[in-house]
Amino acid sequence: MATLILSGEWIKNWEKSGKHEFIQLCKDLTEKTDHGSEIRDIQAALYELCWQVVQGNLKLDVVASVLGDMMELRDDMPSILADVFSILDLETVALEDKNKRDHYTQLVGACLFFVPEAILKERLDPETLESLGLIKQAHQFNQKIVKIKTKLFYKQQKFNLLREENEGYAKLITELGQDLSNNITSHLVLESIKSLIGCFNLDPNRVLDIILEVYESRSDQDEFFLSLIKSYMCEPLTLCHILGFKFKFYQEPNEETPKSLYHIAAALLHHNLIELEDLYVHLMPLDVTIIEEHKRDISEAKQIARKLVMVVLPSEKSEDKEKEKEKEEEKNEKPPDNQKLGLLEALLRIGDWQHAQSIMDQMPSFYATSHKAIALALCQLVHLTVEPLYRRAGVPKGARGCIMHPLKNKRAPQPAENFEDLRRDTFSMLCYLGPHLSHDPVLFAKVVRLGKAFMKEYQSDGRLDVKEKMDTLLSCFLSIADHVLLPSLSLMDCNACMSEELWGLFKLFPYQHRYRLYGQWKNETYSSHPLLVKVKAQTVERAKYIMKRLTKENVKQSGRQIGKLSHSNPTILFDYMLSQIQWYDNLIVPVVDSLKYLTSLNYDVLAYCIIEALANPEKEKMKHDDTTISSWLQSLASLCGSVFRKYPIELAGLLQYVTNQLKAGKSFDLLILKEVVQKMAGIEITDEMTSEQLEAMTGGEQLKAEGGYFGQIRNTKKSSQRLKDALLDHELALPLCLLMAQQRNGVVFLEGGEKHLKLVGHLYDQCHDTLVQFGGFLASNLSTEDYIRRVPSIDVLCNQFHTPHDAAFFLSRPMYAHQILSKYDELKKAEKGNRQQQKVHKYVAACEQVMTPVHEAVVSLHPARVWDDLRPQFYATFWSLTMYDLAVPHAAYEREVNKLKTQIKAIEENPEIPLNKKKKEKERCTALQEKLQEEEKKQLEHVQRVLHRLKLEKDNWLLAKSTKNETITKFLQLCLFPRCIFSSIDAVYCARFVELVHQQKTPNFCTLLCYDRVFSAIIYTVASCTENESHRYGRFLCCMLETVTRWHSDRTIYEKECVNYPGFLTIFRATGFDGGNKVDQLDYENFRHVVHKWHYMLTKASVHCLETGDYTHIRNILIVLTKILPCYPKVLNLGQALECRVHKICLEEKDKRPDLYALAMGYSGRLKSQKVHMVPENEFHHKEQPARSATPANQQNGPGNTGKPASSTSKTEEGTSEDADRGKDKSQGSTKPVNKANSAAAKVTTSNGNSALNSTKAFKDRDEKEKSGKEKKEKKEKTPGSTPEMKAENRREKQRDDRAGKEERAAREGKEKTPKADREKAKAEDKGSKDDKAKAGNGEPMEPTRERDTIKESKSKEKGDRSAVAGSLKSPVPRSESAESERDHKRRKLDTHSSPSHSSSVKDNSNEPKESTSKDHTVNDRETSQESKRRKDENGTNSSKNSKSTSPSCDSPLSAEKEKTKRSKSSSKEKAESVKPERTSSGGKKESRHDKEKSEKKEKRDSSGGKEEKKHHKSSDKHR
Repeated sequence: MATLILSGEWIKNWEKSGKHEFIQLCKDLTEKTDHGSEIRDIQAALYELCWQVVQGNLKLDVVASVLGDMMELRDDMPSILADVFSILDLETVALEDKNKRDHYTQLVGACLFFVPEAILKERLDPETLESLGLIKQAHQFNQKIVKIKTKLFYKQQKFNLLREENEGYAKLITELGQDLSNNITSHLVLESIKSLIGCFNLDPNRVLDIILEVYESRSDQDEFFLSLIKSYMCEPLTLCHILGFKFKFYQEPNEETPKSLYHIAAALLHHNLIELEDLYVHLMPLDVTIIEEHKRDISEAKQIARKLVMVVLPSEKSEDKEKEKEKEEEKNEKPPDNQKLGLLEALLRIGDWQHAQSIMDQMPSFYATSHKAIALALCQLVHLTVEPLYRRAGVPKGARGCIMHPLKNKRAPQPAENFEDLRRDTFSMLCYLGPHLSHDPVLFAKVVRLGKAFMKEYQSDGRLDVKEKMDTLLSCFLSIADHVLLPSLSLMDCNACMSEELWGLFKLFPYQHRYRLYGQWKNETYSSHPLLVKVKAQTVERAKYIMKRLTKENVKQSGRQIGKLSHSNPTILFDYMLSQIQWYDNLIVPVVDSLKYLTSLNYDVLAYCIIEALANPEKEKMKHDDTTISSWLQSLASLCGSVFRKYPIELAGLLQYVTNQLKAGKSFDLLILKEVVQKMAGIEITDEMTSEQLEAMTGGEQLKAEGGYFGQIRNTKKSSQRLKDALLDHELALPLCLLMAQQRNGVVFLEGGEKHLKLVGHLYDQCHDTLVQFGGFLASNLSTEDYIRRVPSIDVLCNQFHTPHDAAFFLSRPMYAHQILSKYDELKKAEKGNRQQQKVHKYVAACEQVMTPVHEAVVSLHPARVWDDLRPQFYATFWSLTMYDLAVPHAAYEREVNKLKTQIKAIEENPEIPLNKKKKEKERCTALQEKLQEEEKKQLEHVQRVLHRLKLEKDNWLLAKSTKNETITKFLQLCLFPRCIFSSIDAVYCARFVELVHQQKTPNFCTLLCYDRVFSAIIYTVASCTENESHRYGRFLCCMLETVTRWHSDRTIYEKECVNYPGFLTIFRATGFDGGNKVDQLDYENFRHVVHKWHYMLTKASVHCLETGDYTHIRNILIVLTKILPCYPKVLNLGQALECRVHKICLEEKDKRPDLYALAMGYSGRLKSQKVHMVPENEFHHKEQPARSATPANQQNGPGNTGKPASSTSKTEEGTSEDADRGKDKSQGSTKPVNKANSAAAKVTTSNGNSALNSTKAFKDRDEKEKSGKEKKEKKEKTPGSTPEMKAENRREKQRDDRAGKEERAAREGKEKTPKADREKAKAEDKGSKDDKAKAGNGEPMEPTRERDTIKESKSKEKGDRSAVAGSLKSPVPRSESAESERDHKRRKLDTHSSPSHSSSVKDNSNEPKESTSKDHTVNDRETSQESKRRKDENGTNSSKNSKSTSPSCDSPLSAEKEKTKRSKSSSKEKAESVKPERTSSGGKKESRHDKEKSEKKEKRDSSGGKEEKKHHKSSDKHR
């Protein structure tokens, strides 16, 4: 009250102006209508005025008159003034100032005439009243107040209870129980109740109790009783106490609270007559008890689950049974009702969702709804809420449905009219229901149908303004699916209809959403509720039971059980089934067959489970040995293929998973794609194709389907269509191709570092095979438009997407074929000319239009210098054609047609087939037959058009800007080798294309050179192949050999197909004044020599690979050899050499590397079976036999031959070869180190006197003799014919090699020669050499002592170094070869001049000494070890320090150069030691006169064109 209103001026001038101002202020304050604040202001003003009196500033009578005047302003002014006096009373007492207290008392006394006495008695202190004279004594007054208060508040009025006044209560019950229909209102009844209470003095609380009792029995009269109770007693606490008392009565064991009591409590709560918090405390059980019970339920459920999974011993079983009995006995004593749940149910029944929600929030999740009554009550409420919306949008066509009437209760949740209204209450109600929606399948179906209706609206409505709302609703429906629909399905008892209904909704979601839902369902939902924990355990137990008994025989019965189990809990079932399949792959077939009773939803869940199993991070995708892919992954991949083919499962998720794995650089999962494409599209990728299958694969689609695959690929139309749709709908076709193409190199360079080489190769093959298979699928299944729209141009593929060229052309090839055909059809329609010639011209025009942009595009793929030799047109033609374009497989078409004819005949003869089925089958076979014949005709026309086109193009294919060798190198490097290892059909195509280019008489294409390069150096290509590439490379070599073998087999064929063809020209570049060229053809016999040389080169390379000990070399060469077995080996001694080495591999690898052992054994067996078809060498190519060397075929000596030693006649021939050997080695001695690529070829020539195209010796001789400066006239006089010197030289060299081979065999058999035998042999040799000299005519004189020493040396070496020599390759040229030297020399001259690359010309390459030196070191190391062994065996015998192993691999030009330095030191000792190294020349002062004569004759004969040849050879070396 301390607000100061009166100013000091007013007090001073009170009489003049202050009084008037104060009264005006009070009037203004009373006129204010400020909701009570005006009273406070008036009180403050009066307080200030009175306080001035108390302080003595104003006179008492003046103020009293003013206050009296103010009483008229308001009716309650006396009360306001009394309040002011009561405040002042307290303040003046507290001040203890007598003057102020007296002023106050006098003021109140002056005001007594206008402030009522009663008001003052209420407000003022008794002592003040006593001083004013209003009461006599304050003490008595206080006592009186206490008595009145006690009587008023604490003394109970005595009312009559029921037993005391039964008439009054009887009348009350009658009044409440009367018929309420006749306009009887609660107001009338309330008046009667009041009368009865007054008349009979009834207890009001008891009356309320009776009203509630009657209400319980007449709970249908809610409106009447609620109105009555509200009028009678609106005190909530009293009502709660009475209700609580009623509830408490039923809280004893075995008591059941009546539903009517729950109902009235719910009704009172709903109408806010009582508060839930007040009533909740009266209900039992306590919340703590409920939480404990819930935890106990979960632990019990987990315990049950554990028991079902664990193996339980019999003793433990009996103990468990006893415990269960005890628990059951305890349960027999029924606990009191859960009154909270009863009240909750009643609230839900009347539609009071807010209070129900409050109660459920007090309890654990889903505890309340786990009681069926509450779940059903809540379901009923949801039914009523969604009814109008369901009627409008959810009812399927033709369904009538059951009409539900809404609640009369206006306070119940409002029914939903649109999808937005569902967010108000419906979604939250469903979330509280959770898995217990399973109690009401009808509501489940309604919710799912509403979801379907919403999804259709969501997908069709693209308005931006509603998009946000729709997205929110979508997330709500997804949450409902996650938390309600799927868990409810788990608790439903195998309801297939609900599963299908749910799929109707789920299929409208993208697979990402679905898989997320399945993941939650599988991994989280089952742990959220005790019931679900039990269900999971029971499902696993049942799944185990079924899977244990599943076999091929009982698939149908087991399938039905699996179907039943899967309707409700597919994730758990499939998880267990997949775990079993990963262990036991023999389950795949019965499991796939047993899945036919699944619903659509279950198939989708199965796809998810498979992907989850594949992506399991805890499982290793490699076996522990790190060399192979884990068997569990292989099993799952196989299952994928079978399941996705047989059943209509969406593939998008699986394909996206594989794509994502590839993007992450992981290629293991390509196995899945491979299996899926193989099973769904019927496209197999295997390198084990038979030749018949391969032939069928070169035909049209129908022929491929009938004869190209191992499996029957009928009935794949639907599955391949599904796969195609999945790829196109999700735009995965091209990304998968590009990722696979890039991943091939990624396997090696990104993944391969840590992995085992064998695994890297396997992954590379898998990646490549899947690419080929997948590309084949796209090419055969996508429409032309789809394919062209998706595959970019070749330069974009290679430069932008970094696709390897072979893969890029593989993908583009079908596109070119489609485009050419469509353009051709256009041109045909434009001009209707039927003549064949016109059609061909149109086809060529179409090709030009389509391929010209391709020719321009390929230029960017390689450096500009490449196009100096190959034209882009040739490059694009090679890469864009296929076997389908080059040849028609008539035999394959005929074979398939005959099969169908046989089939028709068998059908006709089979009496068991019904007639209608017979007719159908015959029609099918006939239609197929006609299709094949039509397809053959179509392909024939196509091939003719293509060949005509190639004939027109061929002249522009190859330019002659550089050497033929360079051109062939680029052709091999950029075309042939990359494509021949791409696929089996490409391997055949490459061989066929080379033959075709030859047949077309293509300018500047040297067929001989091409074949020579292919057969001569296969070591490097074989070593760099993976396992599958080896199969394809072998097939390519086999096809190339087939062509060569055909030409070799018959002179007429050779003359028809090769003579007069530019590919078989041999050209001599003359250096004479005329500068002209002499053109000649390689004749048939010389060609046979060349073929023998190629066979020898293959043998040499094979033996080299087999002897390396390297896993990859051995495996690959065995695969290649197996593939080329039909065409090689054809020569007996080469076959024996191979057989020996392969036998050695079998022995060595038996316990070390079983896979190599298996390969070697397989090849060995097949090689033996081929032995009958092998011929002696002299039958393979014509040889002139010497008079004394008619050796039987079975004694021919080849590499590694283990035959018996030959007769002494051949030994005598060996001596004659030594001088020739010296001359030859002299020429070798001057060679420089050569590059690595040529070393293999160089090795061959030095060890093989028969080499036609690779004769290093001949070249070096010519180069030396060129320097002597003989006249050109002499050069021209010399012809390519051979001289007797050359004959003798070659003969002697071969005899020496044969002798070494014979002695090796002798050493192996342990036949040690006696000194006497040695002497006899020396004599025989001496005699033989004389015979040879006589035969040679102008041959060189012999050196008998040297010959004998050489024989002795080689004999002792063979004895001592048996093991070392046995492992090395001997010259495969037989003893009888000496007689062939004349023809051999002629052939050498012809062939070595035909092109630089026909010989491995030695180049003065000083830039690469390191490589050659390292190679030489390895050779010398081997020599050193052999020498040391030999010395030990000979017990100190003085043998040559420079003697060498007879292995051809030691004969590199570098070693020859080393020998030269050794020779200069050893030449002075030669006579004394009488020992001559086998491969060295005397090369110094000791050179005989005969040597000089021989060299002069050679100079005259060979010097023609030497300089040009030298240059030529250098350039060829550079490119090789």
